[in-house]
Amino acid sequence: MQKIRKGDKVVVLTGKDKGRSGEITKVMPKEGKATVSGLNIVKRHTRQSQSSEGGIIEKEAPIDLSNLAIVDPKDGKPTRVGFRMEGDKKVRFAKRSGDLIDG
Repeated sequence: MQKIRKGDKVVVLTGKDKGRSGEITKVMPKEGKATVSGLNIVKRHTRQSQSSEGGIIEKEAPIDLSNLAIVDPKDGKPTRVGFRMEGDKKVRFAKRSGDLIDG
C-alpha cells in the first residue's frame, strides 16, 4: 500500500511551488515521483511533426514524493501518513488528526 495515491490532495513542501496544493494525477513508484495538477509547470520546445503542431508547450513535470505531503482532511494542513488495521482492512490515516484518509 502506498502513502500517496492518485487523486490525493497534496501540499508541496519545498521547491518553486512551496506551499501550493493540488491533486495527484499520476504516481511513478519506481522513480519515486508524482505529477500534481497545475504545479511544477515547465515549458517544452517541440518540433513540428505530422501528428502535432510545433511550438512551446507547457506541461506538468514530476515532483519527488519526499517533497509532497498529504493534506489533513480535518484542518487542511500538511500531515504524515500512517497505516493501521480496521477490522481486516489496512487503511491510511492522517498522523496529525487521526482521521482516515481513505473512505
